[in-house]
Amino acid sequence: MTRSVQAAVPIAAIAIVCAAMLWLPGRTITAGFINDVLIFVDGAHRIAFGQVPNRDFHSALGPLVFYLPALGYWLSGSFGAAMPVGMAILLIGFLPAMIRILPSRLSPFLAVVLGALLIVILAAPINLGSPVTLLTFAMFYNRIGWVALALLLVMYLRPAEQTAKSRLFDALAASFLLLVQIYTKATYGVVGLGFVVILLLDGRQRGWAMMSLVLTASAMIAIELAWGGSRQHLADLMAAASVSGGRDVASLIRNMLDNISDLTLFWLVAGIAVWRARSIADLLFYGFCFVAGLLILNQNAHGWGIITLYSGVAVAVERTVRLASAEKPNPGLPQLILGLPLLVLFFFLPPIAHYGAALALHSALAGADAGEPLGPPLFDDLRNFEPPEGQPRFMMQYVDSIKSGGDLLQTLGVDLERVLVLDFVNPFSAGLNIRPPTGDSSWLHWERNINKRNHPPAEVLFADVKIVMIPKPGINGLPLQDLYGNYISREFQLLKETSEWTVYLRRQAGD
Repeated sequence: MTRSVQAAVPIAAIAIVCAAMLWLPGRTITAGFINDVLIFVDGAHRIAFGQVPNRDFHSALGPLVFYLPALGYWLSGSFGAAMPVGMAILLIGFLPAMIRILPSRLSPFLAVVLGALLIVILAAPINLGSPVTLLTFAMFYNRIGWVALALLLVMYLRPAEQTAKSRLFDALAASFLLLVQIYTKATYGVVGLGFVVILLLDGRQRGWAMMSLVLTASAMIAIELAWGGSRQHLADLMAAASVSGGRDVASLIRNMLDNISDLTLFWLVAGIAVWRARSIADLLFYGFCFVAGLLILNQNAHGWGIITLYSGVAVAVERTVRLASAEKPNPGLPQLILGLPLLVLFFFLPPIAHYGAALALHSALAGADAGEPLGPPLFDDLRNFEPPEGQPRFMMQYVDSIKSGGDLLQTLGVDLERVLVLDFVNPFSAGLNIRPPTGDSSWLHWERNINKRNHPPAEVLFADVKIVMIPKPGINGLPLQDLYGNYISREFQLLKETSEWTVYLRRQAGD
């Protein structure tokens, strides 16, 4: 059995098992960030109704974020299965790139260990750094971006075999990873593209790096011809950046402190590798893993998890062991070098166990039909599960408001269509299977993608809206009502009011 097969077989087996654990229960269990999860459920519903991201609704996230759950919904017919099935498909989609990159550049041991970590990070429905019990598919795009970038960074190592065929496979793998990052979250795409451009300086890897950039550019042109949303996507990105793009030095320091143990071990191993290789290029690579990872983390909502450090450690150990193996036996060689792979195992095992446990817990709870349905008829398999540590009071109230809001809409006595919820997200178009409006936003997050200074004009946001629902108070319904309240009072008439909701209907001509 070749070295590549020794690594590829267990990597594939782990990925297939994890994909099955997501797909087979056919249900979503969420214990937190329910409002965030509903963004992607709403996106899947919009696509099922023929809408196209950034053409028919606004979003700073890439279209892949919505097409993945849409594919899961199309295959399963269930909004509860949309996210886990979509992620299971993505796991299998990552396999060819993983099997090409890791075994060709790392020893079988390192390839399997790093591959296992990246697979469980991609599969586990929790945010990086969250407790095992805080299950959620919220912000799943960050896990996709981290895994794609981590795999790309391993390509800094030159493969053992360099032929025309291997260079083609490298170019295809790198292009796939770049496209996934670009069409998931632009932050990762920019860093990934920058890294491949830097690799053009390596004469022995320039061929596949250039080919990957050409393939990526060609694919983007083809995607734009089919999608036609790039210009509006860029405008949506700029609008979101104008609201929440800035971060201060204090947050960078806080993120470094939150990851201090990982950073310490990373620089220890990287320092040994640089000392052995005497390579400025290697030092710059490890610096790239640190700086790029820290800057990305600083733009995210989770405090722990600079996953680029794990790629850097794998590369450093591989480089050091290769050099030691190529030299003649040296009694003075520090034994620490020979023990580096074991040190890596202890570095990688805790997160592998953590995210593996989260995936197992979700699979078990989903299979046991745990949790309570969110309320609307089509959300029976979208379950809210209260973790042992409990949920914040406002989140419990939010879940209750989804149930009451769905019930209220069904008693209004008017044709239900084009509902806009003046809050974080609209759960009712998907939950009640009604036609969504066009021209609105997939979500409205106060001081993240909307505020008093930067917001869509009311005439644009409400242009295709028939019914407006305003929660009391919701996630951020109060500031949004202050922003758009006058327009709603002028263009819509009060239809019904309860202790949790106020409902408006668009005025007819002459009203």
